[in-house]
Amino acid sequence: MLQTFLINILFITLPVLLFVVFLDNKKRKEYIYFFILSSSISMILCMIYPIRLELGFTVDLRYIPFFTLALYGGYKKLFPLYIILNIVRFFVGGEGVIQSFIFSTVAFAIVPLMHKRFINYSPKKRIFTGILMVLINDLTYLISLTTFFDKLTTEYWTVAAYIIVTYVIVMLFNLSMVEKILSNIKQRDNFLRAERLHVMSELSASVSHEIRNPLTVTNGFLQLLSVSKDITPNDKVYIDYSLKELNRAENILNDFLAFAKPQSVHMVQSTLEEELVYVKNVMMPYAKFHEVEILLLFQNTVKIKFDQNQMKQCIINLLKNGVESMKGKGGLLLVRAEQQGKNLIITIEDEGIGMTSEEISQLGKPYYSNKKEGTGLGMLMVYGTISTLKGNVEVKSQKGKGTIFTITIPV
Repeated sequence: MLQTFLINILFITLPVLLFVVFLDNKKRKEYIYFFILSSSISMILCMIYPIRLELGFTVDLRYIPFFTLALYGGYKKLFPLYIILNIVRFFVGGEGVIQSFIFSTVAFAIVPLMHKRFINYSPKKRIFTGILMVLINDLTYLISLTTFFDKLTTEYWTVAAYIIVTYVIVMLFNLSMVEKILSNIKQRDNFLRAERLHVMSELSASVSHEIRNPLTVTNGFLQLLSVSKDITPNDKVYIDYSLKELNRAENILNDFLAFAKPQSVHMVQSTLEEELVYVKNVMMPYAKFHEVEILLLFQNTVKIKFDQNQMKQCIINLLKNGVESMKGKGGLLLVRAEQQGKNLIITIEDEGIGMTSEEISQLGKPYYSNKKEGTGLGMLMVYGTISTLKGNVEVKSQKGKGTIFTITIPV
């Protein structure tokens, strides 16, 4: 029995092991297909090789991968497992086929309802929720098991204790590994982003001033030529185009300068209220033009130290993106600042077009933008500014429903 139990644990951990070995650096879409396939294999193996108790009962761990995918993936990802579970159970045969179908159907209908809330929980709360789902599952199963006993004997309580302890331990072990993988992926992304920001900072600091000097000289000569009476109208058109391109180049250069280290002359210690009110007032005309209302809710008393210019530009970039995501339909752009424990939390929520998970994963990369005219440097500047404050940026979005940026800055 112990040998079978250990083999079943191997079946359960198989998707995690295969992921770490083969899929750790793949695209997110491939993650989904992989976990559906590997969870199906894991579930089938658990059903084919169940744990046989000396009391005459058999127990399998099929609902560990089933519940795990239900909570992390929702209905669409779980549906293939639901079909496979019932097909395999039918071919395995024996008593309880109808009961298994009813039980799996109820689980399929109820457990994925937790998916959206579950994803937004903290890692510890997700593990606790998963164990709670398993306990409810076990209790329901044990209640149905009472029909096989004339009275609740010692054998029944032995079986009950074994099932509960087994499921809780295995679910705890499985969810802990899943959360560790998610944490490692997040840390790796943060590390790569920090490396990119460091390179951009060094590059901008060393090159920007050298480029600005010839740009300024060229701009001055072209302005003199543009007012000269000796040039033809055709030449003046070319000069105007040149001046526009020089101004565009200078704007890009200013974006690069934003990645340099914070300037001591701009360092302030503030609750961030002044900066948020300033940015709201600056962005108000632009927002009204696009029929967007900006609502600021401020509930913070703690002070943090930051580069005021960089922070203002950081918030402007986020608000501008939020307004532009609601072009054509308008809506509410909510900005909230509050203290939570030892952190200052800034939330910027829009009702715009939203993003896919793939688009979210690309945010902060140089020259990646969802806008045709965008350079991607605005979001890179946001991540750089918050990274300097040892904070982090989390993005939650749903296509067609809007996006929430949550900035966490340690006090």
